[in-house]
Amino acid sequence: MRRSATIPSVLAGLALALGGVVMAAPAAHADIAACQDHVQNQGTEVTDDVRMACYVGLVGDQTRCVSDMAQAGVSNAVATEACRQAPR
Repeated sequence: MRRSATIPSVLAGLALALGGVVMAAPAAHADIAACQDHVQNQGTEVTDDVRMACYVGLVGDQTRCVSDMAQAGVSNAVATEACRQAPR
């Protein structure tokens, strides 16, 4: 393949790859927001520790998410449900 034909192909592939990442990013924030909203709706303050626990739940470590929330003062029932909402 000629070099002049390769460059547009590479750029097109890169644009498609980056476009997929950009489209996926808002969903991740919405999942963390759902986790945090559940905690707040149950009457517990959303602290940095709660936000970090929601992130841990988002990446798939449900056990640690619940444990980190418990250390932040969130009840077990609320933490369990909030962490379930994180990876949606």
